Amino acid sequence: MFKSIAVAAVATVVLGLAAQAQAADISGAGATFPAPVYAKWAELYKASTGIGLNYQAIGSGGGIKQIEAKTVDFGASDKPLKPADLQAAGLMQFPTVIGGVVPVMNLPGINPGQVKLTGAVLGDIYLGAIKVWNDPKIAALNPGVKLPGLPITVVHRADGSGTSFIFTSYLSAKNAAWATKVGANDSVDWPTGLGGKGNDGVAAFTKQTIGSIGYVEYAYAKQNHMTYALMQNKAGAFVAPTAAAFAAAAAYGDWTKAPGNYLLLIDQPGATSWPISGATFILVYKTQSNPANGKAVLSFFDWDYKNGDAAAASLDYVTLPPAIKTMMRKEWADQIKGPDGKSVYVSK
Repeated sequence: MFKSIAVAAVATVVLGLAAQAQAADISGAGATFPAPVYAKWAELYKASTGIGLNYQAIGSGGGIKQIEAKTVDFGASDKPLKPADLQAAGLMQFPTVIGGVVPVMNLPGINPGQVKLTGAVLGDIYLGAIKVWNDPKIAALNPGVKLPGLPITVVHRADGSGTSFIFTSYLSAKNAAWATKVGANDSVDWPTGLGGKGNDGVAAFTKQTIGSIGYVEYAYAKQNHMTYALMQNKAGAFVAPTAAAFAAAAAYGDWTKAPGNYLLLIDQPGATSWPISGATFILVYKTQSNPANGKAVLSFFDWDYKNGDAAAASLDYVTLPPAIKTMMRKEWADQIKGPDGKSVYVSK
């Protein structure tokens, strides 16, 4: 079960851990998507090693900017960088966990999972083409459901966001008008709606606004007891967001055929796959000007790979298979080096 950590306070919790720690603490910034699990891992790692983590949950766009500016030891992003961009920046990326992006709603009288949506209809909602909840396109998907005649208020991210990248990539794949007019990115020109900062900001706006719809990582939807939609997947089935559904989508991802670990898990096959799934990534420099810092980062995530699966699963994230963790450790050893050309991590 999700522990009683308020999602909105994740960054504060992690910063609190950092305040107690010493000079060897690790600094990172970026995605809010994995912030709950990074907070839990930081707590466990601190208890085990005495080393803390100062992680700023500022959104994937901010994390990319901070690692490029070398103001943190690692960046975190749900939007994977393409191999050419990694090479140009001198960066390497690796996945940590997999989760799902979930449409959430504030509709009085509607229970979680009672409303069904397709990617095409969701795209029309976010384009502003569908303006009320009892629109014929939504009603056709939901016979027998008493949809209110409330106007729809769209809620989206106001910051550069990997969650938005996953979400808009899905909309682009399922709605031709969205692909043409808006497209997929971590920051887009939203046609309509209110902007919230971070997953917690979108969750808060959605909870406060009757008739609204937003999108958040599942841990935020679960922690905030939000009403979620069932989504139609590639197989045509309407599925609920669950760790099992995220894992089903992840099973179709082949990391061995993903140069630079660039892999999207949008609209995967399978009758039980959640269609808006994605991995979250860590960005580090291939050449570490301070090898001790680079080693500290990799030691933290190595520890998480070995010891953090239960904590991640309790927060409804999907952990990586052992073979993929082994693959990532080999990449660390081969690619991440100090100024002397020696690896900062030795694969075990």
